[in-house]
Amino acid sequence: MRQLIHCILSSFLICSALSAGDVEDVKNSIKKSFKYLNKMKKSENDYSKDGALEFWSSGGLMQTIDPSGRPETYDYVNINPKHIEVIVLAKGKAAVAMYYSEGNMKPKNSSEVSHYLTRVSQTFVKEDGEWKTRTSHWSPVMGGSGTTQTGKE
Repeated sequence: MRQLIHCILSSFLICSALSAGDVEDVKNSIKKSFKYLNKMKKSENDYSKDGALEFWSSGGLMQTIDPSGRPETYDYVNINPKHIEVIVLAKGKAAVAMYYSEGNMKPKNSSEVSHYLTRVSQTFVKEDGEWKTRTSHWSPVMGGSGTTQTGKE
């Protein structure tokens, strides 16, 4: 009986450690993506080889993002993720992240957003050892604003 309990506890601890690694990896992937956005003034291509579906903070219809990523660029952008929580759906394969995105930006050929504040839900899949975006839903928090973009054009 003692060995059975030890085996069960060991399995639990190993599974927890594996999930914790995925959680930290997804969080780091999100932070890295925002760091790239702020520095390069365009989104990092961290999309799945199958592309993604997104609801944007500006409202409108669902957007299909092809594997080459989002095309927009910015005159300036300073946006950071906050309070990232990750739920691992399948260890080493799929996870969901929920967090806030806050800052300011000016997309090229669009209006400035001085207080961008959104709730974000994203689904990630692991491809070739990296976490890739498969879905995103960005929605403004009261008192904040989403983008003014309504399409990819």
